[in-house]
Amino acid sequence: MNRISGVFMLFGLLACNDSNHQALAANGVAGERTAEPETIGAIPPPEGYERVAAARDSFGGWLRAVALKKDRHVYLYNGELKRNQSVQFAVLDIPVGKKDLQQCADAVMRLRAEYLFSRKRYSDIAFRDNNNKWYKWTGGDNRPGFEKYLENVFGWCGTASLEKQLHAVSGLQQMQPGDVFIHGGFPGHAMIVVDMAMNKEGRKIFMLAQSYMPAQDIHVVNNYGDSRLSPWYQVQEGEEIDTPEWEFEPAELRTW
Repeated sequence: MNRISGVFMLFGLLACNDSNHQALAANGVAGERTAEPETIGAIPPPEGYERVAAARDSFGGWLRAVALKKDRHVYLYNGELKRNQSVQFAVLDIPVGKKDLQQCADAVMRLRAEYLFSRKRYSDIAFRDNNNKWYKWTGGDNRPGFEKYLENVFGWCGTASLEKQLHAVSGLQQMQPGDVFIHGGFPGHAMIVVDMAMNKEGRKIFMLAQSYMPAQDIHVVNNYGDSRLSPWYQVQEGEEIDTPEWEFEPAELRTW
């Protein structure tokens, strides 16, 4: 269920909605801290928690190594600041492009494609549109061509098609790094689980990252509901996942 206030906006086939969230001060960057982590995997878990195991060659292991920008402001594709700067805890050092294309589901596809590209698993880089047409990468290590390929994917694929492509997860307790919360539609939204941790009692927590609309820097989001845990979220079976700009139902968790 979506609780975002304001008027929905829809640009083409890519479906994410934009709002001026007023829950926190709109002009400040939330989550002041003394040490700046350089990667997702350097963001410390709360006391008593340790990161779950993730092989270095796995998608989850790759996500942990994604670099973070020193500048924690979120910029739009056109270089302007996002209106609400209270959403993000950290900003991923991943290109957003110069066009209004890399929005929510597109950011998820970008991260998945970058992982596969880095592992030279070129034949696994494939996404489909709502008409079940597949867009497969066949250019090997051609980086400029890869960027053009992604632009084409972003233009034709979105939350509705990616939701169909991904596979349902049986419950939140089965969540793994790299899984995706996705609400397919026009508008819809998608966010990716970039890391997880667990304590000795078996309680799990996770971090989420997103892009939004207009296209903008991919960022790890704060947890408005629990500032002491932020940017981590507690895995609570059966409960909605309430993020700064969208709410997901537990059944909306998908995997690759």
